[in-house]
Amino acid sequence: MTATREHDLLTAVPDGLLIGGRWRPASAGATLTVEDPATGKTIKTVADAGPDDGMAALDAAVAAAAEWAATPARVRGEILRRAFDLLQERREDFALLMTLEMGKPLAEARGEVTYGGEFLRWFSEEAVRVTGRYGPNPEGTGRMIVTQHPVGPCFLITPWNFPLAMATRKIAPALAAGCTVVVKPAALTPLTTLYLANLLQDAGLPDGVVNVITTSSSSAVSGPIIADPRLRKLSFTGSTPVGRRLLEQAAAGVLRTSMELGGNAPFVVFEDADLDKAVEGALAAKFRNIGQACTAANRFLVHRTVAVEFARRVTAAVDGFVIGRGTDPDVTIGPLVDDKAVAKAEALVKDAVARGAELASGGSRVEGAGSFFEPTVLTGVAPGSDILREEIFGPVLAIAPFDTEDEAVALANDTEYGLVSYVYTESLSRGQRMIERLETGMMGLNVGVVSNAAAPFGGWKMSGLGREGGAEGIHEYLQTKYTLTPA
Repeated sequence: MTATREHDLLTAVPDGLLIGGRWRPASAGATLTVEDPATGKTIKTVADAGPDDGMAALDAAVAAAAEWAATPARVRGEILRRAFDLLQERREDFALLMTLEMGKPLAEARGEVTYGGEFLRWFSEEAVRVTGRYGPNPEGTGRMIVTQHPVGPCFLITPWNFPLAMATRKIAPALAAGCTVVVKPAALTPLTTLYLANLLQDAGLPDGVVNVITTSSSSAVSGPIIADPRLRKLSFTGSTPVGRRLLEQAAAGVLRTSMELGGNAPFVVFEDADLDKAVEGALAAKFRNIGQACTAANRFLVHRTVAVEFARRVTAAVDGFVIGRGTDPDVTIGPLVDDKAVAKAEALVKDAVARGAELASGGSRVEGAGSFFEPTVLTGVAPGSDILREEIFGPVLAIAPFDTEDEAVALANDTEYGLVSYVYTESLSRGQRMIERLETGMMGLNVGVVSNAAAPFGGWKMSGLGREGGAEGIHEYLQTKYTLTPA
């Protein structure tokens, strides 16, 4: 990977705000810096929006709303399809960009381009499948017409950990449904969204349909947008505490909301599991994206009779991981997003060890440049350990034993979160019982990665509201109208 290619790509990324189809600086002239977490060095400076810029972006979305809603679904779908095709042409650029600003290994970044692109393709097809119904009322006195309509201007807040996929997962269904949007990417990783917005312009998206504001002052910029009565939808992916505050703000305007929040995923390995499959799934569920995913397995609940062997196998695999800058093709573990993430992982490991857990591998920050933390395996994690309650968001695999199925279910459900669970068993009946008993919105049965553009992504309990992806995803951006006509 040459420095020249990195420089040329970063130069090609817009550094302004996209408002009404025009790239422009922040109104106050402020800028924010984007750093490579593998080196700690600044890789680009972009506009730092203030509240006035946020309102200008909403103005643009409102101005474009009626015309975009009236645009035929086929036209909207074809624009999304062109965007998908352009993304395939530029996939190496997007992959490298994500590696530079977020740190994930290049192979994983390529995987995110594939995954993120599928939302563009899926919703390009769903745009023409929005339907209603027609029929007589039960009394026979009239005809009922049920139709679906765009909910209106939307505010989309995306996280830093999947810079492309989290943007396409929100933008694509909104556009397919006929909504205009203001997108606020995370300040840590705004470049991919800016580059995606430029791609959407190249795909023929009309001015004002997608507006992008980058800012280091999230609450100051988001607050006035959410409070504006013209906004009709808020979609957020991030932590549960922030999601709760946003829900409180959204309540004033009775906004439609979609919240994809925190997780504390259990990974349950029963005594009859195929351990080869379980280990393969564990490595994918834990170390994908360096453990920085809301779907990452957080608690490995392993039957006591196989816990030692499971730990031995995962430790052997983890010991073979290569730590480094994600642009190196041999690297399997890149940096965490910043030093705060490293400090959190370090604190959780120390707490678990202090409570009796054994450190089988790793466990420490990597000295030197960048925000690296060793891939880690902990065994015998005791009840009450912080690592069993808090979302780790790092490459730490924590194993706790159990003895019975009922105990496994109780441990798995003992959390305020309910996003995803993973279960490994060769028993069909036990697998069916787990589907019925585990309190999560998604589940992987003998698989370690569940996300798919064609599937409804979302959780129960404190893990959020609504669904993204699948046939359900577009309905988050539609509202229903019922009309009665005389018989």
